[in-house]
Amino acid sequence: MTSQQRKRDANTTIDVLFEISDAVNRTLDLNELFGVIHKSLGRILNVDNFFIAIHNSEKDSISFEYWASERDELPGEITNFSTTASLTGEVITAQKPLIFYKDDILNFAQFKDQEPIGSVSEIWLGAPLKSRDRVIGVVAVQSFTSKEMYHRSDLDLLNSVSQHIALAIERKQSDRALRNQRAILEQILELSPVGITLLENRVFKWVNTEMVRLFGYTGKADFRDRSVAMIYPTEEENERVKNTVYASLASGGRATFDTDLMRRDGTIFHANIKLSSADSSNPMALVIATVNDISSRKSAEADRSQREKLQGVLEMAGAVCHELNQPLQAIQGCFELIMMDRNTNTLPSRDLETIRSQITRIGAITKRLSRITQYKTVDYPGNTKIVDIWGSSRGHE
Repeated sequence: MTSQQRKRDANTTIDVLFEISDAVNRTLDLNELFGVIHKSLGRILNVDNFFIAIHNSEKDSISFEYWASERDELPGEITNFSTTASLTGEVITAQKPLIFYKDDILNFAQFKDQEPIGSVSEIWLGAPLKSRDRVIGVVAVQSFTSKEMYHRSDLDLLNSVSQHIALAIERKQSDRALRNQRAILEQILELSPVGITLLENRVFKWVNTEMVRLFGYTGKADFRDRSVAMIYPTEEENERVKNTVYASLASGGRATFDTDLMRRDGTIFHANIKLSSADSSNPMALVIATVNDISSRKSAEADRSQREKLQGVLEMAGAVCHELNQPLQAIQGCFELIMMDRNTNTLPSRDLETIRSQITRIGAITKRLSRITQYKTVDYPGNTKIVDIWGSSRGHE
């Protein structure tokens, strides 16, 4: 039945367009959608020969995403597309619906000095698939039997359908790009040397592989939908952190702090945690957190502090030894003169022995000071600490 013979009902046309529009919104799979469009369009238009082609401008090619033909097999991707005698290419170049009859097709191929692509039809209609002022493909129908199969007015119908198809393809491409971006982002997060997690009201919703390794668990499922309390050594520390970070997240959306965390086996490690919240009115609703093991850094800082303290002690000990040795030698010299002149010496022997022992003791102390190799303290009255020169030095007297 030709389009001249067919009296198209306006209400049926509206129903078909609505049906196609609804399919675009509810159908996720493009192949399924194209099948629905093909079937629906068949209610008001001959679609025995129908195709949807996608144009790749970077590759200068077209590929056929949907194909129905009474004469020709599904062609593969056509490369060097801009140089071919393609009616699809003419629609893409013109960026508007076009109609070709058999003579037009043959003349066009002759002008291109090429053979026509595929079987020559009696009539061919094509409409561009436009996405943001860019033609991404073509939808076309053709008849190999009658040039009366379609009217020029059918181009308007085909063009209306092309807008729905372009919208569906654009959404699909956007979804694919979004999935690719998500995959890349997730790969980056997975390869991160820092633990990363998504928290919802302080409950784990997602963790990366480093979080699993950092806390010694077997898999991500060990964290899913569990409270963050599981990583704190005590409930008191869990509450302290909760109260501390809430104010920071509420005021600035970010919080950074150091704390002790607990692995699955109960061992404790020092960690730096950074939190970021997008909702200041409900800062705990959705939080991204990074966890970094800083045990080595803490140990290095402690070692550096010990070295700095030891250096200070050594410098002070050297100064004390230097300053004490001179008066000590003078005292020792005088004492030896006293001991040499026993006749004029009126001090009791007990006092002389006390002087001798104290001189010896001071000498031992200065030697100890000169042999200090570590920083060590002992408690001293008054809630203070003093350097333990006996425990900090090497050797024994």
